[in-house]
Amino acid sequence: MPSPPLAPPARTRSGVTPFGTAVVCASAALVLLILVAVRWSPLMTLDRTVADALHRRAVTEPGLVHANRILTDWVWDPWTMRALIAVAVVVLWWRGARALAVWVAVTSALSTLLQQGLKAAVGRERPQWPDPVDSAHYAAFPSGHAMTATVTCGLLLWLLRRHGTEPRMWRTALAAAWVSAVGVGVTRLYLGVHWMSDVLGGWLLGAALVGFSVAGFARYEGHGPETLPRRS
Repeated sequence: MPSPPLAPPARTRSGVTPFGTAVVCASAALVLLILVAVRWSPLMTLDRTVADALHRRAVTEPGLVHANRILTDWVWDPWTMRALIAVAVVVLWWRGARALAVWVAVTSALSTLLQQGLKAAVGRERPQWPDPVDSAHYAAFPSGHAMTATVTCGLLLWLLRRHGTEPRMWRTALAAAWVSAVGVGVTRLYLGVHWMSDVLGGWLLGAALVGFSVAGFARYEGHGPETLPRRS
């Protein structure tokens, strides 16, 4: 017989709530967006310094470039991340948590709409090189790879926490999520297709969206709980 439903905690042991985290990340992302839009000189200089240093190294290491392209184009590609969300949505729907399934799907879709809308609005050019090691489409800010990975990993961790995952599996999932979110950002920088602030913006926006989503569903559950059964 399954144990009673496990509701997600309202706050962490440190007292930080998902909504509070979302507000902080969204505020930081807004400040960064403004600085990028007005081309604040210190930030532009830092972006160029980091990009130049990484590109000088990339052009001398074709093997490492190839490895980064595999990671960014296959393992951590946005479509790979969306496929993981699709699998989670199907499982949730099959298990009867249909409101949660729709919530997760909508959050993922909103992430794509938000990043594409911001790219079009900001219109920031990507780094240009006489000897590029990779190429990318659309505008630069924010990094779609970084944002999609952050949203996907954040949502999947949330679902695992709700499910009452055993400690060892939780630690493994947490480590994999951090490696994925951080790793994909590093690949975009190393391949010279994004500025550092693009990646940071993707991380901040992704974290904010997950935080607002988690807080929003917790509020929804206050009117009609729908949780996954905890493992016996």
